[in-house]
Amino acid sequence: MPKQIIHTDNAPKAVGTYSQAVKVGNTVYVSGQIGLDPVSMTLRDGFTAQAEQVFDNIEAIAKAAGGSLADVVKFNVSLDDLNDFNELNQIFESRLTAPYPARAALEVSALPKGALVEIEAILYIE
Repeated sequence: MPKQIIHTDNAPKAVGTYSQAVKVGNTVYVSGQIGLDPVSMTLRDGFTAQAEQVFDNIEAIAKAAGGSLADVVKFNVSLDDLNDFNELNQIFESRLTAPYPARAALEVSALPKGALVEIEAILYIE
């Protein structure tokens, strides 16, 4: 099954040797997104602004792949401070509808560009 590289100018361009997302069949693998504004390529200020930007970025990539946040089956979340987990959960609740996708969340010692949160996603698009 061939792979299709997904790219949109509505999400930050890759800052390394990776693609925004790769689609194989009906499955889309979205690279970890941090709170970078896609126009200025600068990190948003503060946890909430970064987390909201992450969701905007994932949503833009999902749309470019022919899907939406409703097609996410799994999120992998990395936080630089697990004390932000409750705030993150509120953002998840405001951006998603039940039934919710699977999710893992863990605290890491550092994220690219000093980000406070990074989220990767897996989508299944019928």
